[in-house]
Amino acid sequence: MQNTLKIQIWSDIMCPFCYIGKRRIEGALQNFEHKDAVEIEWKSFQLDPSFIASPEDNMVEHLAEKYRKDADWAQGMLNDMTQNAKNSGLDFHFEKAVMANSLHAHRLLHLAKKYNLANDLEELLFKAYLTDGKNINDLDTLRALGLEVGLHAESIDEVLHSNAYADEVQQDINEAQSIGVQGVPFFVFDNKYAVSGAQHVETFVKTLEKVWEEGKFDSKVTVLNTPDAESCGIDGCD
Repeated sequence: MQNTLKIQIWSDIMCPFCYIGKRRIEGALQNFEHKDAVEIEWKSFQLDPSFIASPEDNMVEHLAEKYRKDADWAQGMLNDMTQNAKNSGLDFHFEKAVMANSLHAHRLLHLAKKYNLANDLEELLFKAYLTDGKNINDLDTLRALGLEVGLHAESIDEVLHSNAYADEVQQDINEAQSIGVQGVPFFVFDNKYAVSGAQHVETFVKTLEKVWEEGKFDSKVTVLNTPDAESCGIDGCD
């Protein structure tokens, strides 16, 4: 039996279901006997790498335009997602959300990964965007979040005022595409089994137990036949 069970998670800060998925995998780990042997690696994914935000952007209008629906439909979708988040102990405030390109945040996450702080920063970034209404493309905001998790100011500034880790972000995205990722969150367990979407806690627990029982291996990733679950793709969130 291997000493570590590794979970790779492809995620975008701009994806609400990625935050929900984070809470659900954390809930699954609390119910997993070998949780102390689990290592999580966060992988970058951008739902819209070319997105350029403007001060006039708001979530309701953005969704209505994307899906060619009216504002009432878009607000209803956000209300449903907010309730879904509450069921996982999260407090979404889409009325305050500042739409942004997530590239700088992903670059900073790669710096945090170097110091085993990626999970902490991922949490703060999700909360900043989905709960606190902060602009996660703003360099001062990112700097403050980096300092909060314990990154050194000099390292943060060096990354944010350069293109550092841009290649690593793209490598993550390319890797996702190579294994057929079409939406996030996307979870790969020990490089064998993949689970797409913010599945229920019970589904994650069963996957963890299955992987642990099979032991160490190295093979092609297989997507498990799990129920459809909430995720965000390039065409939007379902």
